[in-house]
Amino acid sequence: MSNALPTCPKCSSEYVYLDGVLYVCPECAYEWSENDASATGDELVVKDANGNRLVEGDSVTLIKDLKVKGSSATAKIGTKVKINRLVEGDHNIDCRIEGIGAMMLKSEFVKKA
Repeated sequence: MSNALPTCPKCSSEYVYLDGVLYVCPECAYEWSENDASATGDELVVKDANGNRLVEGDSVTLIKDLKVKGSSATAKIGTKVKINRLVEGDHNIDCRIEGIGAMMLKSEFVKKA
């Protein structure tokens, strides 16, 4: 019996199943669409609050006032920020905010400008 489904691009598992329009890997919980099936699993994908894909060098706008930890400063809503680099982890945007300095932001609090 041949399996017509692709292997997982992240962990190479062969136990992938189709859930609606998404392929799902039960071993690593990775989900991808048929259009993403040709993409490699090594690529870091970061999306903003609206689901737009972000890349290094993009300009983003804050959608929420953010308190700066360890300081009394606040990054205000509407502040435009340029992404220096994208990293793995909880705070996945490394940037510099004018008047505050270098910061790490969560992608859920920004939208693409």
